[in-house]
Amino acid sequence: MAGGVEEKLAKYLESLREVLDEVELKEGSKEAQEVLDLARRYYLDALHYLSRDPLTALICVVYSEGLLDALRFLGLASFKWPFERRGPGHG
Repeated sequence: MAGGVEEKLAKYLESLREVLDEVELKEGSKEAQEVLDLARRYYLDALHYLSRDPLTALICVVYSEGLLDALRFLGLASFKWPFERRGPGHG
């Protein structure tokens, strides 16, 4: 894949790592913990595939981000993506 994709993938992985480090779950939700564990495993899979298959790594990142967003939309997790902390125009 082109160098640009790999650079973007590195940014996505860093953003995902930051969120996984800071995410807070609603207390007492076993299901939310299970989904967070899946998100973490997809992150680890992305790291595994990073040099072998960047497209698969990107897909793993997307799955992980989707799981985290679902938890947040359901009110089971709180966090902010790095782009949300920087504000408008700093995506």
